[in-house]
Formats: sequence, structure tokens, C-alpha cells
Amino acid sequence: MSLHDELKSRVTTAVKGGDTLTRDALRTVLGEAQAEAVRRKTEATDEVVLAVVKKTVAGLKETIPLAKQAGRDTTQQEGELALLESLLPKTWDQEAIAAALAPHRDELRAAKNDGQAMGVAMKVLKAKGAVTNPEDVKVVVAAARA
Repeated sequence: MSLHDELKSRVTTAVKGGDTLTRDALRTVLGEAQAEAVRRKTEATDEVVLAVVKKTVAGLKETIPLAKQAGRDTTQQEGELALLESLLPKTWDQEAIAAALAPHRDELRAAKNDGQAMGVAMKVLKAKGAVTNPEDVKVVVAAARA
């Protein structure tokens, strides 16, 4: 089942259960994903849906602190943020990245500079299907090269 179909199913469940937060947040994501798919002249693939979720999460992370500073209630936005973050693939922590790169330590050290070492690391991690924060990879690569 695609992510798009899964979200549609979750909207239906939320409507039946009276969960307005989930219903509204997922409907917004689905609508934005559909609009993005039309702009790209493609279907609303998992890639498109995840891009919309990431963009929405980033927006919420920016606006929630500003709303709090202005003294507004951010309970709904925080709930939406938690819901949307649960849809994103889990990012690997530094420990998992280090474990994945351990067999490639010699390649990392042989790289002429940090940029090339990052390239080697990202290639290895991508082949493993890792979702990583580039800053975490950078820290692990620097430690492996030390």
C-alpha cells in the first residue's frame, strides 16, 4: 500500500473516530501532495507525499516557536507536528551511522579530503537505505578519519 493510500485510509478512520486534528492535517498533506503531483505532471507518489510532509514539518518547526513568543496557543500545531513527524522515515543516529561505516573506515581515511570522505560515506549509507542527518554523518566521518 502506498503512503498516499495509507494516508487516505487514516483520514477515513479519523473521520469515523471524530479525530479532527488527524483528519485536517492529513487532508492538508494529501491536498498539497496532489497539487505538487499536478505541478510535476505525475502521480502523487510516496516521494511527492514525503516531500510535502517534510516541507510542512519544517514550516511547523519554524512557526511554533514564533507563535509561542507571541503568546499564542500552539497545542494544535504541536499535535500536527508530532503526527507528521511520525510519517517520516526514522533517521539514523550517529551510532548506527558509525556501525554502517565501520567496514569502510580505510576508504574514508584514504580519501584526499573531508568532502571526498563524505561522498564515500553517503554512497555507502544510500546503498543501505539510510535516512541520515548530514551533520551526523559529518561528525562520524571526521571521527573515522582522525
